Amino acid sequence: MNKFTKKLMALGLSAMMAVPFLTACGGSEGGSASDGGDSASASGTVFKIGGIGPVTGGAAVYGLAVKNAAEMAVKEINAAGGINGVQVEFKFEDDVHDAEKSVNAYNTLKDWGMQMLMGTVTSTPCQAVVEETHKDNMFQLTPSGSAVESIKYDNAFRVCFSDPNQGLGSAKYIGENGLASKVAVIYNSSDVYSSGIYEKFSAEAANQPFEIVAAEAFTDDSKTDFTVQLQKAKDAGAELVFLPIYYQEASLILQQAAAMEFAPKFFGCDGLDGILNVENFDLNLTKDVMLLTPFAADAQDEKTQKFVSDYQAAYGDVPNQFAADAYDAIYIIKAAAEKAGITPDMSTSDMADAMKKAMTEITFDGLTGAGMVWSADGEPTKAPKAVVIAVEEVTNDDGTTALVGSYKAM
Repeated sequence: MNKFTKKLMALGLSAMMAVPFLTACGGSEGGSASDGGDSASASGTVFKIGGIGPVTGGAAVYGLAVKNAAEMAVKEINAAGGINGVQVEFKFEDDVHDAEKSVNAYNTLKDWGMQMLMGTVTSTPCQAVVEETHKDNMFQLTPSGSAVESIKYDNAFRVCFSDPNQGLGSAKYIGENGLASKVAVIYNSSDVYSSGIYEKFSAEAANQPFEIVAAEAFTDDSKTDFTVQLQKAKDAGAELVFLPIYYQEASLILQQAAAMEFAPKFFGCDGLDGILNVENFDLNLTKDVMLLTPFAADAQDEKTQKFVSDYQAAYGDVPNQFAADAYDAIYIIKAAAEKAGITPDMSTSDMADAMKKAMTEITFDGLTGAGMVWSADGEPTKAPKAVVIAVEEVTNDDGTTALVGSYKAM
């Protein structure tokens, strides 16, 4: 998720990341969010935008958030007259966070007539799909694929920060805000997302007023027991543990740290988005966990409040960072398409060439950043934000109580 992506609602995470860690329209779940109508589609007078991400499996919290928010944006755009006066059809395919399935989803969307891709949601599938979009010269904008290789070609851009930029931003935030003088890192050395963030974090730490006293790795084959890594961090006197990992593993680390009576500050990236939705998990353990993220659902600006209100009304949930990334992504496509002056009768390749140029010329004010601009390598420039998880006890209508977690801007 794979980049200050994934809620970062909990830091803006509710991801994932609640992300969003991005319901999807793939296979039996396939569908269109357009208001263009079948006759418009048949006559070739609509723009067809595809989406790919996990709506089933362990990373579904991210893909569902992306799909929901993208569909909401498409409906709004169509109601307001479309793109260059043309209606939009949107179809989302499930890839179960699997590279091979993601390529299959891409081919399914091509058969449907996709002209531009908003996806994929997670990094490893995105790295596979970008090879296909490059060969086809199709414009691709990933909302949350954060690995550097996810946008390795000139047809691909991203909304979120890259993994290295998440590591750089996290190190700067911790240092500039004096969060700790001794920091430990627990990361997944077999995962491109986690290791990419760690490498840049470690490099930037040399420029910051804190010391990395323990850097402990795990792999996909050993991601259930973290007591050894935690004990080394504790013995080294770590005041803060940096977790550039996904929320599933982070939830286990928080549980095991509590059992060891080890209570440092915890700081993560967009991969932690979704931790508030882990089943049978004590939300009290997430209290005061921090993450770097471009979106906080409790922000008081009018744009964020409207988005959160509309999303809750439509889907019954608070949107996470991944939802915000996707919502911005659709509107970024609209802005670039209008700048480029593309029409639906153009070839996919001609559209891509025009969109590449337009992306380096637009400035976009969105939920995940003001004054966002893009370089020719597809990377966005915007200011990161940090959020902290707050936990409170609420009383239900039936008199019972429950814990509720939320992400608060720092």
